[in-house]
Amino acid sequence: MVNKTPQVLTIAGMDSSGGAGVSADLKTFAAQGVYGANVIVALTAQNTMGVQQVSMTSPSMIHAQLKWKFV
Repeated sequence: MVNKTPQVLTIAGMDSSGGAGVSADLKTFAAQGVYGANVIVALTAQNTMGVQQVSMTSPSMIHAQLKWKFV
C-alpha cells in the first residue's frame, strides 16, 4: 500500500520552548495535513526572554540523519 500523504522535510534547530525551529515546523505541517520529517542541526536552551545556549550538531550527524531519510 502506498502512502499518499504529502511528505515534507525540515532542516532546522530544536527550540526548547517549542515556539520556533523544528517544533513549530512540525506543528505547521500537521495543521496543513502533511507528514513532517526533520533533521536537527542545533539544540537550544531558551525561553521568551532569550537564548541561553546553543549546541551545534556535528556535520557527520547531520549527514547521517539525511542519509536515513532517503533510503
